[in-house]
Amino acid sequence: MKVIFSHGKESGPWGSKITQLANIAKAAGFSVDSIDYSNIVSPDERVTKLNTYLASELEPYILVGSSMGGYVSLVASLSNQPLGVFLLAPALYMQGYQQQSYNTKLNNIEIVHGWSDDIVPVASSIKYAQQTQCSLHLIDGDHRLNSSITQVIALFESFLLTTKAHHG
Repeated sequence: MKVIFSHGKESGPWGSKITQLANIAKAAGFSVDSIDYSNIVSPDERVTKLNTYLASELEPYILVGSSMGGYVSLVASLSNQPLGVFLLAPALYMQGYQQQSYNTKLNNIEIVHGWSDDIVPVASSIKYAQQTQCSLHLIDGDHRLNSSITQVIALFESFLLTTKAHHG
């Protein structure tokens, strides 16, 4: 099984958060990859890049996305078959983003969002979680979630182990 990361607008494919989560995934027996979107400004062009990547993916996979990468991962999940989607402060319902509704059939979605996020409104994650009844973890922290990375890691580890147990 594989974990495929999608980074946010301002970060890169191997920023500190993704690197820490990738190490957790490797320790749990997953292979990992992180798509480099640094030269792509448009969130919807990033979705196209991820969809192209996933078209040739042979391993079962989990999508993990942070901020704009959360939007990218969730939108890509609508036309692909991930085992699960783990989102960190996903940029949902954002002005200028093409997709404004996310009717996924997937029932293994978890969101982690910081209460003090001043970039992506917490209300967006609450709205999505209410519509889909997915797991939502509202934790202390800002958009980057660096101050609560220990909690993020614990939630991610639990998500990976649960997903692996159900699809292992």
